[in-house]
Amino acid sequence: MATVAVTDDTFDAEVRNSDIPVVVDFWAEWCGPCKQIGPALEEIAAEMNGKVKVAKIDVDSNPNAAVQMGIRGIPALFIFKNGEVVSNKTGAAPKAALQSWIEESI
Repeated sequence: MATVAVTDDTFDAEVRNSDIPVVVDFWAEWCGPCKQIGPALEEIAAEMNGKVKVAKIDVDSNPNAAVQMGIRGIPALFIFKNGEVVSNKTGAAPKAALQSWIEESI
């Protein structure tokens, strides 16, 4: 897997303290749109390896990070750069739209 599984315990280390920009996907197993964008995020993670990190955090297993970020709907995507949120979006989108959003934000 090209994406990184993140937990409440590893969120700061993997996301806020990352040397490269991080796309965080807040998702859940029962979420259809989350599953829909999963393969696209895997491809983006592989294609942009070294340029951006794609992290996935299951909101059911890791509610603290979701609460801290004020997540109200999933999939919720956030781009962190230098430990700060620079962009976010909620809902599914095609791979091309996700990729251009990421490239514009980093």
